[in-house]
Amino acid sequence: MSEAISLYIHIPFCKSKCPYCDFYSTKASESDYDKYTSVLIDKINFWSKKTDKEVSTVYFGGGTPSVLGADRLCSVLSEIINQFSICKTAEITVEVNPDTGKILDFVKLYKCGFNRISIGLQSAVEKEIKTLGRIHSPEDARLTVNRARAAGFKNISLDLMMGIPYQTKESLKNSIDFCNNCGVTHISSYILKIEEKTKFYQIKDSLVLPDDDEQAELYLFAVDYLNTLGYKQYEISNFAKTGFESRHNCNYWKCSEYIGIGPSAHSFYEGKRFYYGRNSEEFTENKIIYDGTGGNEEEFVMLSLRMRNGLCFNEFKKRYNKSLPSALISKSELYAKNGYMEVFPDRIALTPKGFLVSNTIISDLLNYI
Repeated sequence: MSEAISLYIHIPFCKSKCPYCDFYSTKASESDYDKYTSVLIDKINFWSKKTDKEVSTVYFGGGTPSVLGADRLCSVLSEIINQFSICKTAEITVEVNPDTGKILDFVKLYKCGFNRISIGLQSAVEKEIKTLGRIHSPEDARLTVNRARAAGFKNISLDLMMGIPYQTKESLKNSIDFCNNCGVTHISSYILKIEEKTKFYQIKDSLVLPDDDEQAELYLFAVDYLNTLGYKQYEISNFAKTGFESRHNCNYWKCSEYIGIGPSAHSFYEGKRFYYGRNSEEFTENKIIYDGTGGNEEEFVMLSLRMRNGLCFNEFKKRYNKSLPSALISKSELYAKNGYMEVFPDRIALTPKGFLVSNTIISDLLNYI
């Protein structure tokens, strides 16, 4: 296990709630932003005393972190840099909504230490954007990318969603072309999942959604088309130019340790999993909920198989002092005959076709651990 850890900072605020979103977020005022910034700094101090390990990645997610503005974001990052031992080459990401990105002070963010921007585009097609309840235009996103690049950011990601209302292969191609034309280095492309307790769940019967076959067709098209543009798939939903893979997310999938700070933020540290509830008051009171142990063989196999490179036999043996069961490899060979997996001398991996049914395949393989 790597000695370095990751930090996740949750910013639980949004200007408006997207109808598909299940993440914890609320509307708030400027004074609420100030109070939360103070609470975050207090908790950063608390957690910095719990570890002396180096931090290799920091990720500000949400919600919409960019609603805090550059000054507050920089004050939080400065506290992290002062309190933790940060690697010189650390990847430090902040999520940005195009609506706030068009006025955000990227120069200040870059100077204080942020070096990666993740922008929530979701679609570059106006009808799809409106249906998703987004409050930005494609041009807001383009302007956000250009402003970030002009400030010095070279590592910029855009989010896209697949399987959304009214989406066709042609409209998805238009959104991918938009991202490519913006010159970004990374694209996260997720299939829409209708979650309970969202507005989309309440109106799901009236939504014009692609069926399962159409959704699969959209996904496989995106994987192939992104590859032709130089965005190589490295995880189920993530594509990058060479060298621009998200190191923070890769740490999750490699079963490395991380500390999450903020309401609803999860952690895996010193073999334990724990989290803060979806409640800002409980976070302020530092009420931590323990969720058992983590990092066992099943979890490592499951997370590794999310990656395009898959599960490395030597990594498994080094971590658990035993070989991967031969029955699991034999079962993988059966899936490989049908195009769902690839079996190499040193590893096994899901194919894009296999990613579409990954939950089923991984559940089956875990029976052999």
